[in-house]
Amino acid sequence: MPASDELYPPVQYGWGWILLAIGILLLIAAAVWLVLALTRPRRSITLPGATAHTPITADVLSQLRVEYLDQIQHIEDAYRSRNMDPRRANLELSRLVREFVNEYSGLEAPVLALDDLVARGVDPALIDAIRRHYYPSIFQRGPAIDPVYGAEAARTVVKSWH
Repeated sequence: MPASDELYPPVQYGWGWILLAIGILLLIAAAVWLVLALTRPRRSITLPGATAHTPITADVLSQLRVEYLDQIQHIEDAYRSRNMDPRRANLELSRLVREFVNEYSGLEAPVLALDDLVARGVDPALIDAIRRHYYPSIFQRGPAIDPVYGAEAARTVVKSWH
């Protein structure tokens, strides 16, 4: 069979295929950049002349205790100066102690009922304070329990919480 002496050029790709290939390469490059940008550790920004100081956990926790003990004292002082009635003082002490537990340990104490706290096995000092001082003063009819005792129970919780 005789062959023809003419040469034919190779088949050229159309523009659509070239644009598709470039688009796919750009998408891959963008995905790689996005993965790298989202997985890199963040750098902390410090002002010129300022020293980067990471507080020690024990310092933060002791500062937290000091702040909450001051707030407990403030509530007790407001009650003693007759600026707050006993029921309100016990309510504020209950709220404050629960916030402390939440901030200190991450336990959602402000939204948990007493039975939920007992079921989770929290520190007995918190259970005792809520059961003996705060719940009776807040929910029972009749006179409220003296908030001075509730403040002392709150101090015990703040000082002994682990």
